[in-house]
Amino acid sequence: MSATAPITQDVMTIPRKQAEGPMNLVGLTRDAMRAALIAEGTPEKQAKMRVGQIWQWIYQWGTRDFADMTNLSKAFRAELAEKFVIEVPEVVTKQVSEDGTRKYLVRIAGGHEVEVVYIPEEGRGTLCVSSQVGCTLTCSFCHTGTQKLVRNLTAAEIIGQVMVARDDLGEWPVPGTISEAPRLLSNIVLMGMGEPLYNFENVRDAMKIAMDPEGIQLSRRRITLSTSGVVPEIARTAEEIGCQLAVSFHATTDEVRNNLVPINKRWNIAELIEALRAYPRVSNSERITFEYVMLDGVNDSDADAYRLVELIRGIPAKINLIPFNEWPGAPYKRSSNNRIRAFSEIVYQAGYASPVRKPRGEDIMAACGQLKSATERERKSRKQIEADAGM
Repeated sequence: MSATAPITQDVMTIPRKQAEGPMNLVGLTRDAMRAALIAEGTPEKQAKMRVGQIWQWIYQWGTRDFADMTNLSKAFRAELAEKFVIEVPEVVTKQVSEDGTRKYLVRIAGGHEVEVVYIPEEGRGTLCVSSQVGCTLTCSFCHTGTQKLVRNLTAAEIIGQVMVARDDLGEWPVPGTISEAPRLLSNIVLMGMGEPLYNFENVRDAMKIAMDPEGIQLSRRRITLSTSGVVPEIARTAEEIGCQLAVSFHATTDEVRNNLVPINKRWNIAELIEALRAYPRVSNSERITFEYVMLDGVNDSDADAYRLVELIRGIPAKINLIPFNEWPGAPYKRSSNNRIRAFSEIVYQAGYASPVRKPRGEDIMAACGQLKSATERERKSRKQIEADAGM
């Protein structure tokens, strides 16, 4: 496959059967919304202005009812209500951890479900967003990886996760006003269910909506996309989205990474590192985050730490060390605190920030690597999981 060939799994981009009825305006780009309005009779000369008005109502003030869009004529509002809808995923359940983390199970078209996690911190709050129902990558340490891919999420279903979280947090300003309060949802990480770069177009469109200055207004520096190493799409991420990049790295040899992150068999460590060195934003000293889950006796030795710093030498980077979050049937154990500290110190002494991520939401299975649709909770036996992991 050439480096420029698109690899998005287009056959799974949308539900197999499109819902009949009015078109959902959520998830449409500005150009697509303009085209939709014109197709339904809005004069071309007015369409751009109308898009700006509707956009602000939906994404700045969180309005879901056309009747509330008071700077539009009553007749136009009635036409919109007849031909369009403003729909976001349905929240099926919400769980709140003892540490304040919130996990939402949301239902999308076709009755499928995905999980979304909000992590409150002092002065900020991060929403972990899903991009697929299930995942194709079968990473052996990840609970989501035990769930087969059902389909990609649409742009509406991706940005809709942000909207339902803002609903729950009560963070939409009163229409016509601008909130001066600190943002409760200040960051987005595409680290939920699925591989974002296998659903590139929908992820890109949803994040462009999140960054739009007349809507949700998140800075590109507040959005981080995490990939397991879909090499051909890495440069495209910088060019078409412009967000921060994180890489699920997790091993320093191909032998180990092939078991932990099987996509490594397609694009190995050398190819991945080469793509990261060429990442357009690295030239501006924007750091790439390397995510490294700490697995007892698997990837946590001093030798691993020294190999890691040699592999990434010269790349502006931060190393996030993630204590393994266990789940039922998991074939691994978390590294000891002493082992994690020793690994972190080696990385730090080499000149890289090496924070140890504090597990959040473990009591509600909301921590990193623990997400899995409630309707897809069929447990593999430990023996089967270990066999899949090559143990």
